[in-house]
Amino acid sequence: MASDLPLTIRPVVPADEARWRELFRGYREFYHLPESEDVVSRVWGWLTDSEHECNGLVAEADGRIVAIADYRRFSRPSTGTVGIWLDDLFTDPEARGSGAGRALIARLQEIAADEGRSVVRWITAADNAQAQVLYDQVATKTNWVTYDAPPE
Repeated sequence: MASDLPLTIRPVVPADEARWRELFRGYREFYHLPESEDVVSRVWGWLTDSEHECNGLVAEADGRIVAIADYRRFSRPSTGTVGIWLDDLFTDPEARGSGAGRALIARLQEIAADEGRSVVRWITAADNAQAQVLYDQVATKTNWVTYDAPPE
């Protein structure tokens, strides 16, 4: 896909469901997560529930959704501020290099600025080198290491 196609960044709407589901499945497959329509449906429900903390953006090129970004606000007790956490960012493999990922991150930065948020933050896999090329251009890599502990 040409990188000069104009992109439209907008909030996800109910009519986006089929394409969002396709891209979200692609995101989950990329990270080797087990197939689960329950998870896909649950997250779609969150995005379309105005009372839920999760929000979604889409990038459109030539009338087709080519990328998605799911995000939420999060409290930062160490700084006494609120940031925006980018949970999921995925671009259709055929649209990589179109600027869609960059445009979605830029829109989140605008939202953060408009709302007086302190940061837009995300994580990625250490081996996701292609995405890190973009991330290194638009953000600063931190020195934080992430841990997951199971509920007991």
